[in-house]
Amino acid sequence: MLVNLSDVLTSEGSCEQRDVDLEMTCFDGPTGSYRILEKTPVSFTFTNAGSGKAVAQGSVSVKLMAACDRCLTEVPVAMDLVFERRIVSPDAEADEEELDDLDFMEGYYLNADTLVRDEILGGWPAKILCKEDCKGICPKCGQDLNKGDCGCDTFVPDPRMAAIQDIFNAGKEV
Repeated sequence: MLVNLSDVLTSEGSCEQRDVDLEMTCFDGPTGSYRILEKTPVSFTFTNAGSGKAVAQGSVSVKLMAACDRCLTEVPVAMDLVFERRIVSPDAEADEEELDDLDFMEGYYLNADTLVRDEILGGWPAKILCKEDCKGICPKCGQDLNKGDCGCDTFVPDPRMAAIQDIFNAGKEV
């Protein structure tokens, strides 16, 4: 959803609070697409910070469906995001650092979905687990080891001992 910020960017001392509904139904990240199960409206506070500049502070909660990194079971991932971004109007003078971080601005309009997408991307957990002690899947047969043992031989020999193991396997005397 687009939010018009022309009043905040042009009126010194101006401050506005708005709740904006998210239109996105899934999050498209670099590792795939994740369905959004629940979302709250984005709560914004826009404050003028000088000629053609403003600060956007906000918060939003989203719950997405993602796969466990060990066993691939679908699990809900709740994220409570709190952010603060500097905004510059299209006609204001700004250095390149300020302009590089404004992909969510379209002229005088803030695209709330793009801003929230960037915040989800920045707050994405390093590892998603269905439970803390998830056992994962068997590397041989692919069975979910949380549901039971598959009986596959999962012994991985030490590669440093491979030459000695070859001698024993060949039946040679040492």
